Amino acid sequence: MTGARELPKTADRHRPWPRCRRCCGVALDMGSARTRVWIAGRGTVVDVPTVAFPGAGAVYPVRRGTIVDTPGCSRMLERLLGHRLPRFARPMIIVTTPVLDGVAYRTGARAAVEVLRPRSVLTVPSARSIALAADADMSRPLVVVDVGAHLTEAVLLCDGAVTDARRTAVGTSDLGETATAEQIAEAVVAMLAAIRRDDLTARAAGALRRGILLAGGGALQPEITRALAARLKAPPRIVPAPHTAAVRGAARFLQAAHTHPSATGPPPPVARPH
Repeated sequence: MTGARELPKTADRHRPWPRCRRCCGVALDMGSARTRVWIAGRGTVVDVPTVAFPGAGAVYPVRRGTIVDTPGCSRMLERLLGHRLPRFARPMIIVTTPVLDGVAYRTGARAAVEVLRPRSVLTVPSARSIALAADADMSRPLVVVDVGAHLTEAVLLCDGAVTDARRTAVGTSDLGETATAEQIAEAVVAMLAAIRRDDLTARAAGALRRGILLAGGGALQPEITRALAARLKAPPRIVPAPHTAAVRGAARFLQAAHTHPSATGPPPPVARPH
């Protein structure tokens, strides 16, 4: 009787990117103002305004955290990535999404990325991507505040899952026009107060005592960080390179999904002894 050699597990058949030649992976953060893309083995290759050019003029397909022009997003992605991906590639794509209005955004994003002929499309809340990029301890409650160009979100994460969230349609692009740094800070504080008020477990209070995790372009604005520090009991903890934190966190999720059995397919049959 001869024993069969044990075959490798599914995950073991994949090498880490970029040495894995079987797969192509893309992490995508498509914001109202800027689109950032990470490609496996190449890092962040795109950080450009979120704009499409259907004709003579420019259009902005994402506004205030909402995809308003899905075909425009598709044209933009094809222009940015069509020549950067391997020929005939079927990439695995992970897209960051706003926590609130996420269903509509996910639907639009999934339709937009079809132009890239994806093998699979996964979505992840931006707040969770930010926490991962910051190497935050997600075993304890955590409050993530993402101050973007057109949208600001405050999110309570417990064990890495979204427990509560608030948003306001104001961001850094409004500075000097319809909002001041103090008004943005006041809006953030109001959202945090609402999260704390509605939490019956005191997890939000504990997270706020430890300090919020601050990301987005607003974290690079000294007047906003100073205004927040003056209003909060604990100074905000600013994520390194806060403007790219979401796409970097999505890249980590992508690398983990790359070798997950659900993404790599069923394991090969094990030969029986005969």
